[in-house]
Amino acid sequence: MDYAELDSAINTLADLVERLRAPGGCPWDAKQTMHTVRMYLLEESYEVLDAVERGLPEELCAELGDLLFHIVFIAYLGEEKGEFDLVDVVEKIVEKMIRRHPHVFGNLKVENVEEVATNWAKIKKAEKNGAEREGSFLEQVPAALPALQRAHRLSERASKAGFDWADRAAVWKKVLEESGELREAVKKQDSREVGEEIGDLLFSLVNLARHWGLNAEDLLRMANRKFVRRFELMERKLSTAGTDLSEAAPDEMDEIWNEIKKDER
Repeated sequence: MDYAELDSAINTLADLVERLRAPGGCPWDAKQTMHTVRMYLLEESYEVLDAVERGLPEELCAELGDLLFHIVFIAYLGEEKGEFDLVDVVEKIVEKMIRRHPHVFGNLKVENVEEVATNWAKIKKAEKNGAEREGSFLEQVPAALPALQRAHRLSERASKAGFDWADRAAVWKKVLEESGELREAVKKQDSREVGEEIGDLLFSLVNLARHWGLNAEDLLRMANRKFVRRFELMERKLSTAGTDLSEAAPDEMDEIWNEIKKDER
């Protein structure tokens, strides 16, 4: 990487954002606030994730650019309000990463990844204790995370305080318990209780995945992609047979779906 080119590119992007916000710039960009931009930031983050999962380097490069634009844009909004600027953003993350990697930038010796993670948690705790107010142990898990990912992070965070199941078998027992409670709620035909029990079962499944070293958000995204792949293949098979999806009988769709599953195995 050419650092002179990088310096020039970042400066050009910062100047571009300033031009967009300036009088005579873009009316749409000039109207934006941190509140209105936040959803675009979330959307761009998901598009980056999607490009990573699909293994498309050119698309990933473009999506990272879109995400970087929004980061620079929000930093400029902070500068306009006199709160912070892009230099502050960069300097603070550099300072934090140096502080949290004493085994790289200091004299601390670590033997493995587990020791790195343990030390990272200790440093974060020390940073929090130095703050004026320390909130709930779970407070730092963002509320805006997708629900499955937040459940993973909440339970992972709680486990660091010693609040967790002892092993995989214990979590599996909890999954079966919640499944039984859902079964009883369905028998009672109580939609409110069914909804609550589905939530409890989902949360316990998130923890089952976590204890297996997996992430439920990733697993559901993969399941979604598998469903789309199979559904699109079913559509093609129906079309080849001269049947439109809207005219296909449920039994016909089930038969093709099962054939697709069998072929994948």
